[in-house]
Amino acid sequence: MKVVSTSKAHGGIQGVYSHASEVCACDMTFAVFVPPQAKDGRLPVLWYLSGLTCTHANVMDKGEYRRLASELGLVVVCPDTSPRGADVPDEKDNWQFGCGAGFYLDATQEPYAKNYRMYSYIAEELPALVAANFPVDMSRQAIFGHSMGGHGALTIALKNPQRYRSCSAFAPIVQPSTAGWSRPAFEKYLGADEMKRAGAPMMRRC
Repeated sequence: MKVVSTSKAHGGIQGVYSHASEVCACDMTFAVFVPPQAKDGRLPVLWYLSGLTCTHANVMDKGEYRRLASELGLVVVCPDTSPRGADVPDEKDNWQFGCGAGFYLDATQEPYAKNYRMYSYIAEELPALVAANFPVDMSRQAIFGHSMGGHGALTIALKNPQRYRSCSAFAPIVQPSTAGWSRPAFEKYLGADEMKRAGAPMMRRC
């Protein structure tokens, strides 16, 4: 794990970090805010999932969560929304698909299956990295997100009901596999046969 930047905020530390992701087969960047209470022991962790076209920086710049996180003693983790890099397949003229639009799922179709594994990244790889490097109590986790991130929070929490103490979604995308504007992305990631799409039953229940 590499430190990209750190800064002081409300008595805590806002950091941005990068690492070589085995799951996404590229370098991934994420942000972590550690409040001042961390000096006394491990703290609850809150995962925030950003929306379409965003990065980890979106909520850092536009959503001032650090003051309240410091008051409550919460570690806040803000992942990126998708894999990125010159070798990651993308459609640069399509903002609804590819880099910035990973939809927090594991793609099954080529050429996207190698890199677009955001469900496994958020649910497995990144939590292990955070647990190993930050003062977090992984028995006290919550997850929330906005728009595409709200969709991600709902699907990830529903698939892991014993993991999170709470799940919140702000203006979530709740029917992306059938909505006209997002269905093409899901077909490219998961295939045209809706019944065979990974996680399709869970998406409909959302």
